[in-house]
Amino acid sequence: MATDEVTGGPAGRVGSTAGLRVLRPEDWDRWYGNLLRAFGGVEEADEERELWRELTEYDRFLGAWDGDTVVGTTGAFSFRMTVPGGAPVPAAGVTMVGVAATHRRRGVLTSMMRRQLEDVRAWGEPLAVLTASEPAIYGRFGYGAASFQLAAEIDTDRVALAVPDGTDDVRLRYAEPADVLEACEAVYARLVPQRPGMLARHRPGWERVGLLDPESGREGASPLQCVVAERGGRVVGFARFRVKPGWGPGGFEGSVILRELYGLDPAAQAALWRFLFGIDLTSTLVVRGRPVDEAWQHQVSDIRRCRLRVRDQYYVRLVEVGAALAARTYQAPVDVVLEVADPFCPWNEGRWRLTGDAKGASCERTSDAAELALSVRELGAAYLGGVPLVSLAAAGRVRELRPGALAEASVAFGSAVAPWLPHGF
Repeated sequence: MATDEVTGGPAGRVGSTAGLRVLRPEDWDRWYGNLLRAFGGVEEADEERELWRELTEYDRFLGAWDGDTVVGTTGAFSFRMTVPGGAPVPAAGVTMVGVAATHRRRGVLTSMMRRQLEDVRAWGEPLAVLTASEPAIYGRFGYGAASFQLAAEIDTDRVALAVPDGTDDVRLRYAEPADVLEACEAVYARLVPQRPGMLARHRPGWERVGLLDPESGREGASPLQCVVAERGGRVVGFARFRVKPGWGPGGFEGSVILRELYGLDPAAQAALWRFLFGIDLTSTLVVRGRPVDEAWQHQVSDIRRCRLRVRDQYYVRLVEVGAALAARTYQAPVDVVLEVADPFCPWNEGRWRLTGDAKGASCERTSDAAELALSVRELGAAYLGGVPLVSLAAAGRVRELRPGALAEASVAFGSAVAPWLPHGF
């Protein structure tokens, strides 16, 4: 387990656990200053900085020190993440990773990642997850790209939206975002079990991340606005967004910039999307970070004028292979022996028999002959059901050792809905 002391060795030594120690409250400003510098040195608004200070779990955050100087940072928020089957599984949300430019290529990052994964294992959390500023970094530590996100710029002048029955029964009203926070959080909480990758906001403060609205981050757009969707006097959805006015030779060219949208059913979701398409004096709806299987893509009249883009989002790392694979369910029966390679966390290496179906699973060590061979990185990519094992095999990253084992396991690992991370950390 982590302590609040330097873990032995000369105080100035870095590139091993000798220069690592758990973050102390009195060191937070220096620690966070190193992180900001690693990401370019632009200061954050006071409200944003203070919220991250409040959310910091000090016993789960590490600093690398060279004498009295912070030269590396990392942390691990305590989350419960939905996995296929709907169970909330403890997961370490790896965050705020940065190394001073003066200390690159000296093993600082590797030492922090190793110590962190050892800590996560000691905490009894079978999974670690992160979003990557540079995707090339984290594969060598066993993280696999497990979900993707959708962005779009929709030409709302030329794209119409066909909505399902019941949409007209949904009432929309403007509200101050803070005034309806509790009702919006109740909607979010009901949706968490329905999609792999969603995070339960069980610690105070996380609900306020969606309300952060520093003027420096608006880029000429309005303050954050909120519309709630109601049916029978009950809130069934909400959208948070900004409006950026604009005018050109032909008239208005304003944009709606979507921050968040959640609806408890198709009609509630459609009512909110239709509203965003129709805001006066705007002609573009800017959408970022949405699920890749979201329904509005099948409701628009012209998908090409939505200018879709897909990019990586969630990276998943199995810290305890047996516990992680047993924590989720499988959409088809599976009985397969996996030969797992994991040189960074050698306690995971070896053969594991995974047996499971839609009701539950077990994963235990075995001496039986292996049927699929892969690294923990591929298991992380496939874990949430968004990346097929057959695709990884086609890329040369999974080897089939028993004919038929790959197709069986690939179907079983899948998910009926795409995994998605609803907000950053």
